[in-house]
Amino acid sequence: MGQTTEDSTCLDALIVGAGFTGLYQLHCLRDQLGLSAKVLERAPDVGGTWYWNRYPGARCDSESHSYCYTFSEALYKEWRWKERYPSQPEVLAYLNHVADRFDLRKDIQVDTTVTKARFDEQTATWTVETERGETGPGETGTGETGTGETGTGEVHHCRFLILATGCLSSTNVPNIPGLEDFQGAWYHTGQWPHEGVDFTGLRVGQIGTGSTGIQTAPLIAKEAAHLTVFQRTANYSIPARNKPLSERFQDYAHANYPDIRRVMRMSPNGHPFLISERSALDADETERQQVYQAGWATGGFRFRASFRDIVANEEANKTAAAFVQDKIRQQVEDADTAEALADIDHPFAAKRPPIDTDYFQTFNRDNVRLVNLRTTPIERITSSGVKTSDAEFPLDALVFATGFDAMTGSMLKIQIEGRGGLALQDVWREGPVNYLGLQVPGFPNMFTMTGPGSPSVLCNMPVPIEQHVEWVAECLRAMRDGGKTTIEADPIAAEEWQVEVNRAANATVLSKAPHSWYYGANIPGKPQVFMPYAGGMHRYRERCDAVAQNGYEGFRLL
Repeated sequence: MGQTTEDSTCLDALIVGAGFTGLYQLHCLRDQLGLSAKVLERAPDVGGTWYWNRYPGARCDSESHSYCYTFSEALYKEWRWKERYPSQPEVLAYLNHVADRFDLRKDIQVDTTVTKARFDEQTATWTVETERGETGPGETGTGETGTGETGTGEVHHCRFLILATGCLSSTNVPNIPGLEDFQGAWYHTGQWPHEGVDFTGLRVGQIGTGSTGIQTAPLIAKEAAHLTVFQRTANYSIPARNKPLSERFQDYAHANYPDIRRVMRMSPNGHPFLISERSALDADETERQQVYQAGWATGGFRFRASFRDIVANEEANKTAAAFVQDKIRQQVEDADTAEALADIDHPFAAKRPPIDTDYFQTFNRDNVRLVNLRTTPIERITSSGVKTSDAEFPLDALVFATGFDAMTGSMLKIQIEGRGGLALQDVWREGPVNYLGLQVPGFPNMFTMTGPGSPSVLCNMPVPIEQHVEWVAECLRAMRDGGKTTIEADPIAAEEWQVEVNRAANATVLSKAPHSWYYGANIPGKPQVFMPYAGGMHRYRERCDAVAQNGYEGFRLL
């Protein structure tokens, strides 16, 4: 590491991350409250997860006219989306537009990795250490996460530390024996080389069949000589029915901005449509099939909105699960492959269901093979491929579509110390506990945006992001007006919120997939604790509003 420099200026707020959350938080604090604020971003530019995730097929699973900021009607109406589901380049272009429109870049420092943060009780300020100049994920093209020389370190001081680090940003490469011996190139979808990868003529292996794997496999298959997909867990998926957006629809969305925004804020999951009030069990079999078929034809998450109790009632859920499993079998020609893809061991939507474009049909191609790791698990990676319990598959390239260390991973990469040197890693050793997904007891003036205990990953993300950002901004305004210096979550309130998080999860089928990343089950050694709040974005908003109206009940303000 190079020389460390210290910035003696104490900012009102330091924001870590320049994605959807960080950009809006900067705008609110700087432009609306007049606070001194700065964003530190490890990437060379803004965009957050949409800067790094450039794998083939990278695309949002929320409809474009809702996957955007709604705080400004003028901003909403001046941007015209190209497709029903925006691709990574389009989302990144949108975020760059926002950064330029509100002149945010002058207060964003890129190529800066936050390494340490420490709270000083005497001054009620945070001291934040950084490293600059390190090559970030996706820059090397070899699956490595940084080979460049680290540049000058810096020290920053601030009153409020806001972690906008992203709940799906810390990539997970599974610890499979032998990876270091592999002679081909390997990649993680979240660390994709920005110059792209040419798979022409190559034998490619893909490990992972979650949302990312389901998006990227059809495109890799079209290019590679052969694609072998290694499936540990079979997955439901709904067709996206993606298409270009007509001028007529875009005019409609702009004209109906108030209603669309109102529905998004009313909806349990932040999408621009409401869930049916009818029970799946009240319909007879013919009616139920017709409703599901209509949802399947429409595509996307609107299928999940077919009946109100799909996620809440196991019997109702079985009707949706069976429908999707039958659709999988109908799309895949080889009976054994179809059965392996449809042999799903969890309820429908117990994990966030992917949406796809020709994923299951991809297995009808002559150059694609499915390997069911449930029956023949991977033993190791060799110098020339992947060895399972019954065969070795020669490969020229390997793609890890293995997801993220969700909700806590990016925060725990920073060495954070609160009161009395209390380490966040120690506090969360048995599982993350915080209050409303926003603050951790023992860490005054630190906010964990879209953190554990937040409904973020169960929603159309911009909706909880805007709610979090606006709540924090109003909190800081109230503190300024009331002459308060610090705010800290009460330990009892945090414990009670964790009880509510567990209660909400247990009231749904989400608790029936303990191997999901909602529990952290994809990360060896991570505590198995259900992390997101499953009670619905609308209820969460009501709770946060009530907390603020009651003088920030559950927080200690001094």
